[in-house]
Amino acid sequence: MPGAPRRPSSFSARRRTAGIWDPARLIVAELAANAALHGRVAGRGFRLTLSVPRPTVLRIEVRDTRGDRPPVTSRVADGRPAESGYGPLLVEQLSCHWGIRYGPAPTKTVRAEVRLVR
Repeated sequence: MPGAPRRPSSFSARRRTAGIWDPARLIVAELAANAALHGRVAGRGFRLTLSVPRPTVLRIEVRDTRGDRPPVTSRVADGRPAESGYGPLLVEQLSCHWGIRYGPAPTKTVRAEVRLVR
């Protein structure tokens, strides 16, 4: 029934698990944006794959067609922070493991893993 109060146990269970997905959402958004912006070749897109290799781990993989362009981290020039390049740092902080696999040519896959339990 719309507008009916929810059972407290259902609400609290959803609230406890909601925070688990926040890092995954940010990582998906960052990796997909990077692939669309930096890893695109005309006429080709990218592939997003989500899997659960272990019951407590979500694996996020984004494969694009620019294996010649690894993710670039931010640089400091003249003592000022760079305007871009913070994506890999964000992924590193939010994931329990991440890395890049090159191939088959001309592709690369950026992978990050997130723990599903707290």
